[in-house]
Amino acid sequence: MSDSKQYDVVIVGAGIAGAIVAYQLGKAGKKVLILEAGQAIPVDRSGYMKTFFMASAKTPESPYPPTTQGAVPSTSSNPLGLPDPANENTPRYTVLQIASWRKSDQCYFDYTPQDPGVTGTSLNAKFAFGSSYERIGGGTTWHWLGTSLRLFPEDFKLKTLYNQGVDWPNIDTFYDELVPYYEQATAEINVSGDEDKLQRVYRQYNVDPSGDYGENYTYPMPGITQSLQDDLYNSLNNLDYEGNPVYVTPTPQARNSLPGERRQCAGNTNCIPICPIQAKYDATVTIGRALQTGNVDILYQHVASNIVLDPQTKQVSSIEYIKYDVANGPASGTGSVSASHFVLAAHAIETPKLLLMSNKNPGFENGVANSSDQVGRNLMDHIMYLGWGLSSDPIYPYRGPLSTSGIESLRDGDLRNEHSTYRVEIGNEGWQWAANDPGTTLADFVFGQNNSQTNGDSMNEQGLPLRFNSELPAFSKLFGEELVNTLNGIYTRQTRLGYLIEQLPDPDNRVQISPTLTDNLGLPRPMVTYRLASDYERKAFVSAKKLTTELFDKLGVTEYTQKPSAPIFDGDPDEVTSSQFQYTDEQGETHNFTFYGAGHIVGTYRMGDDRSTSVLNPRQQSWDHDNLFMVGSGVFPTIATGNPTLTIAALAFQAADNLLSDLS
Repeated sequence: MSDSKQYDVVIVGAGIAGAIVAYQLGKAGKKVLILEAGQAIPVDRSGYMKTFFMASAKTPESPYPPTTQGAVPSTSSNPLGLPDPANENTPRYTVLQIASWRKSDQCYFDYTPQDPGVTGTSLNAKFAFGSSYERIGGGTTWHWLGTSLRLFPEDFKLKTLYNQGVDWPNIDTFYDELVPYYEQATAEINVSGDEDKLQRVYRQYNVDPSGDYGENYTYPMPGITQSLQDDLYNSLNNLDYEGNPVYVTPTPQARNSLPGERRQCAGNTNCIPICPIQAKYDATVTIGRALQTGNVDILYQHVASNIVLDPQTKQVSSIEYIKYDVANGPASGTGSVSASHFVLAAHAIETPKLLLMSNKNPGFENGVANSSDQVGRNLMDHIMYLGWGLSSDPIYPYRGPLSTSGIESLRDGDLRNEHSTYRVEIGNEGWQWAANDPGTTLADFVFGQNNSQTNGDSMNEQGLPLRFNSELPAFSKLFGEELVNTLNGIYTRQTRLGYLIEQLPDPDNRVQISPTLTDNLGLPRPMVTYRLASDYERKAFVSAKKLTTELFDKLGVTEYTQKPSAPIFDGDPDEVTSSQFQYTDEQGETHNFTFYGAGHIVGTYRMGDDRSTSVLNPRQQSWDHDNLFMVGSGVFPTIATGNPTLTIAALAFQAADNLLSDLS
């Protein structure tokens, strides 16, 4: 394809946001080019499935290139066999790299040094970032769960209502203006949901039925059938917690409950990392629609390397790229593409990295679109607390989508004055996330171990024995029928709760460019600083911990949530804490917590009403360059209380309308 072809818009990134913008522009007759750093969308997903089946660790990114497991021989210093990102053309952060976060030859991120003298309770303690993403055609929707929740109106007014964080722009009208775009996003993703059962949540938060989830609102498909796990939690009655009712509702999700354009969900339990039949939506669907307009082109294995500004107008004139023909092979050429308008849609890590390394333009030596010094700042995630246990009767996990219901009734209310709020996800995958099951428990009873706490003399925090079968001796080594029966008795009763805790924007949580580390194309790698910098967030872990115990007690579930050891912040890099902290509550009790990433990478180029404190205006347009727009999770001023993808999609539809207005 000739670089001289004329385009109206160039988009960097072929994930859900870039795909939606391209599709909307292409339908309107605009000529669009997408630059995608990663490999092309495969003809079918059988290759990815084979990689997934063979992977020893079923992490979110395990099926996808570049290879992250067994790429190099395992050694004592590199036990996971992780590749050196310096030898990859499109390296990205992986869950496996969390354990190697201080090793530059095993981790894509260059982490900033730990401050001296930090302790487990220090608010300036730095941690490994907990969430990963993809750099391939279709982006991170290849490995998302599919949860498709709208945010509440209160989520956009965190500063005004609760004096925390910041407000979203145009707070008096922002939510109402977003509603029709939510409806477009719901239709594009083809969300399955049960609006009747969700009404109680929306009434609780006084959502206007005429403008939002009211009697006239319907999902494209009926809701996915709730699991037996959900039925256990549906038995909760009249439970009040911190002033809010606690009840379960089915989760709207981007998977077909009936046959349609995509296949009907068949109940596979590996939605993360890959749906084998594409019942779950991924952005390849929208990319296909965009290409079918005849107005959209896409160049795979073209890595955007620099944004060039016109020296007179300060508008973006072109984007330079490096291309490669063979995965992790040498660069095969360079070039640039021009257009009248440009859209960055490369996610909340790669977009700020591109802006910051585009620092050769006079007047913008700190990076393109960065006169406010806000590019890369306010990196956020839903920081997760996990609680797990064994129900008194079988509930048969490891079947169906990874989550089909949750507790949404704690996402707002007076508790938000005291600590970060959260939604609670009910997991259908047993202890897979919590304890790496079924492998951990299997190994315990084969080799006489007790890593799961079901085969020893462990006690919970209430001093109750946790050993699964008191008739068996501790640390039993079983085989045959006794092993099968014991494992079935455990696996069929496993339950897991995950609390998606709202993290506040922190300007010192940021993405910068590494001064020393590069990838195989010679481009700088991201340098990341990540903290949990407020007691407001940490108090929420205490709240989640107490609620877990209260729920399990009420439901007759024996709790097996493991109490973490005290965090370590100095000494051997292999022993330094990656995701543990301490919090001392108002009663003087010190709690040790492990937190997890939710895969919700948010912030780093936020929009706002004030150009001095934001990167984009409310139109998702750069304050500094009128012909540059940015979409995706990086535009969020706060992470809010719901999984972000549906809001990402809605904002992408809105940005497309703003672009079309400018282009006309």
